[in-house]
Amino acid sequence: MAKQTPLYSIHEQLGAKLIPFAGYDMPVRYSSDQAEHLAVRNSVGMFDVSHMGEFIIRGPKALELVQRVTSNDASRLQPGKAQYSCMPNHEGGIVDDLIVYCIQPEQYMLVVNAANIEKDWNWIKESNSMGAEMIDISEETALLAVSGPKAEATLQKLTARDLSQMGTYHCFKGTFNGAEKSLVATTGYTGERTFEVFVYNEHARRMWNDIMEAGQEFDLIPAGLGARDTLRLEMGYMLYGNDINDHTSPLEAGLGWITKLNKGPFNGAEAIKKLKAEGIKRKLVGFKMLERGIPRSGYEIAHQGKVVGTVTSGSISPVLKEGIGLGYVPVELAAVGTELQIMVRNKALQAQVVKPPFIQKT
Repeated sequence: MAKQTPLYSIHEQLGAKLIPFAGYDMPVRYSSDQAEHLAVRNSVGMFDVSHMGEFIIRGPKALELVQRVTSNDASRLQPGKAQYSCMPNHEGGIVDDLIVYCIQPEQYMLVVNAANIEKDWNWIKESNSMGAEMIDISEETALLAVSGPKAEATLQKLTARDLSQMGTYHCFKGTFNGAEKSLVATTGYTGERTFEVFVYNEHARRMWNDIMEAGQEFDLIPAGLGARDTLRLEMGYMLYGNDINDHTSPLEAGLGWITKLNKGPFNGAEAIKKLKAEGIKRKLVGFKMLERGIPRSGYEIAHQGKVVGTVTSGSISPVLKEGIGLGYVPVELAAVGTELQIMVRNKALQAQVVKPPFIQKT
């Protein structure tokens, strides 16, 4: 039976279309994907992402464990900072992508994808030979993501702290809008200024209602998974299970920038070093449609009549009003400007490799 977030009854009241997603009944949309998408791009929208997983790693060995399981260099994190990272497996594939937060010295929070909570927990536990303390707080934690050009102005009404001083990938722990032990972070996956508010479940409904009220003057609307997907796709951000998985290398996915091979030993480092030395054979690229058509995940990618890859993510961009997507192609076809064909309903439609993000943010 699907789980429900603490905000489930609010979504029902708002008439959201609820679908099973990663073991939860989640709102896919409230009005329309396009309206919700454009609200985030132009003003502000709010997502319930309480289904995500949160793990606390703490104690004298906390950093050692985080370094062992993640590809980025967590030793660079000062308290109040966060970083995007991934967890490689021993073969150099990706167990999950995640965000690592340094809350205070010797205390980190890992935020992982909802569908991977159990898998990730077991993987980290298996790597915890050094004896760091691990606590899974996923079930007791709600997460609201407030995203868009007016996100900061909305949330500023609820705190005396100057939110304009928070750069991207910053966080603070403390009382927020009367909710003690909250964590507020400027991490998000839309390309817009985003504040992610982590609170205990008992504060979730009041927090949602107070944020909705604070954002009224900016026409804040709730947004669902549909808009979240097109927002991340316009930025060329990857979705675990579609664009990256246990059999894709961070190097193939263009995640070399979060893979610090000189930081010291970590899971999969040797396999990734070997692949780097040999050279990757395929690469994740962005493409835009040159003809009318919607590229969907699973559609074949062809070049000069020969199938060369598969679309991993695709949709119509609500901002550009044209088809965009991501997919793996042989590395020799990955150059910007390369012409490809996307097989849409047995018809070969012209497309072109472009460098994400698909829309430029100022």
